[in-house]
Amino acid sequence: MEPTVTVLPDREGLRVVRCAGEFDRTNLGPLRTACETAVAAGVDRVVLDVRGVTFGDSTFLHLLLTFNDRCDLRLGGPLTRQVARLLSLTGTDQVLTVDDDLADGRVE
Repeated sequence: MEPTVTVLPDREGLRVVRCAGEFDRTNLGPLRTACETAVAAGVDRVVLDVRGVTFGDSTFLHLLLTFNDRCDLRLGGPLTRQVARLLSLTGTDQVLTVDDDLADGRVE
């Protein structure tokens, strides 16, 4: 499935980036650009809505970890089985913040 990346309008220092499909080293460009743009804009929090991500490889995971270090990154779920497995197997489920309520941009 060809990936899609949609950036929603900022709201109170929050940017939601919705992504869906399969992400690997050949097609991460739009997602990387969306995250880099958010960091450059200085938004307080980036919510990456990953509910529709059906596959992510190690380069996808590397992108998540890179931007987790550069901004307040939250993953909005629920996670698909594949993404949950990727995070669990690599132990990054202990590093990345995942919240099923964040996908719509609701912030505590």
